[in-house]
Amino acid sequence: MAKLLKWVAFLAAGGLALVVAAAIALQHWLRTEDFRGRVESEAGAALGVPLKLGRLSVDLWPLPAVAADDVRIETRPALTVGRIEARPAYAGLLTGKLAIRTLVVRHAVLPQTGINALMNSVQKKNAKDKPAKAPQPAAGGRSTLDMLPRRAVFDDVTWIDEKGQRMTIAARANLTDDGLLEDASFKILQGRLAGTQGQVERDGTQWPVHIAIGGGTIAGKLQLDPGRNGTQVLSGNLATDNVEVSALTAPSKPLTGKLQAQTSLRSEFREPGQIADVMNTQTRFTVRDAVIQGIDLQKAVETVGLSRGGFTRLDTLAGQVSTQGKAVHLTNLVATSGALSATGDVAISPAKALSGRVSVDLANTKGTLGVPLAVGGTVDEPSVTLTRGAMVGAALGTLLAPGPGTAAGAEAGGKLTDKLKGLFGR
Repeated sequence: MAKLLKWVAFLAAGGLALVVAAAIALQHWLRTEDFRGRVESEAGAALGVPLKLGRLSVDLWPLPAVAADDVRIETRPALTVGRIEARPAYAGLLTGKLAIRTLVVRHAVLPQTGINALMNSVQKKNAKDKPAKAPQPAAGGRSTLDMLPRRAVFDDVTWIDEKGQRMTIAARANLTDDGLLEDASFKILQGRLAGTQGQVERDGTQWPVHIAIGGGTIAGKLQLDPGRNGTQVLSGNLATDNVEVSALTAPSKPLTGKLQAQTSLRSEFREPGQIADVMNTQTRFTVRDAVIQGIDLQKAVETVGLSRGGFTRLDTLAGQVSTQGKAVHLTNLVATSGALSATGDVAISPAKALSGRVSVDLANTKGTLGVPLAVGGTVDEPSVTLTRGAMVGAALGTLLAPGPGTAAGAEAGGKLTDKLKGLFGR
């Protein structure tokens, strides 16, 4: 028996030595200029953008993997990745199928403008190379699902938005054999929303979500169902509890205060990249101890003029928010404080430009004065001014009774404008 064990150990050692020798030989081949040049050429042709590789290698520890270091996709600006590791599914290798079990991405810097440039390049190339005949299945009859990694790890990945704001994350995700998300977790390490962390885990046909952000939480459930004509529908409901509003908009802080909200969302899409662009949301919200930065509503009413700068302190700000893609509409706004109350509707364009109207009543005036103000500017630099009709009314009121007549005239002018639209404009 002891002799048999020695032979088994000898054979195992010999097999391990052969594996190591093969890995060393393969590593030497992968590192040659000829092989690396071919990979760069073929990958660049597939992407429509030049690609550069620092080194290709085969690692045996902690698990066998093929790795690429110092990857650079030459978009403008460039997309860079310090290291990409692809670990195969060993069960598939036994049946002759090469599939990636785990994909690891480390130390990446991904500017959104570079991502957009890469996507445009790939789309143009696919449109140019699109065959007239029906597309053929993937090599070996494999589907796109077969080529998806079942586990992904993102370590120190930095995304830079179109304004140059950075966000560095660490994240992990596992997929089921049918390509659906099994579980995922993330933490924002630096930049915008730093300290935010969350997790999602599949529960049947639903995915409970829990995110810790801004001293509060966002929690709820998401669901994925088949849609019409081959689409999929992502829907869900989320509850926001005691979240500091400025944590959601940092580094910009147009509004501060504690947010309570109920949100429903729906997105019908064909490709995962379309989810955000076609998503619709409806939210009812309340912000306690709110401070609106950049405008002083009381000053705008009292001076009957344009207000930029300053701030408006409120006990509560409530209303509804609806979004479609990047466009935002705030309706049924109700703001109250000891100094004033206000109601109105405001729209935020994809470029973050503001438009809308609010009606302000001051507590220190006699009677109810709904002075109409037009909202303009941007989210970061808002402005409010009297509507044209209100300006005319304010001027007439000043002539008749300076002081209180000014505000009363502004209110009357606003109401007159509503009845005679087009005479004074907005």
